[in-house]
Amino acid sequence: MKCTVCGAKMRATTSDLPFKTTEETILILRSLPVLQCVNCAQYLIEDAVLRRVDEILESIDGAAELQIIRYAA
Repeated sequence: MKCTVCGAKMRATTSDLPFKTTEETILILRSLPVLQCVNCAQYLIEDAVLRRVDEILESIDGAAELQIIRYAA
């Protein structure tokens, strides 16, 4: 796959990404599988992974300001 920004090759890797779930809550997903550009660091989350991310986001407790969860498929 090629990067939509610069046209370089995308490679499979993992990354830690933040998701703002409410005005007061941020969730960091650790070791999230992504496709990342080798040139410009643009990344893509594949559909199957994004569906799992949606499930995780729906299940979190919004009481904490910051939560860190390791991604598991």
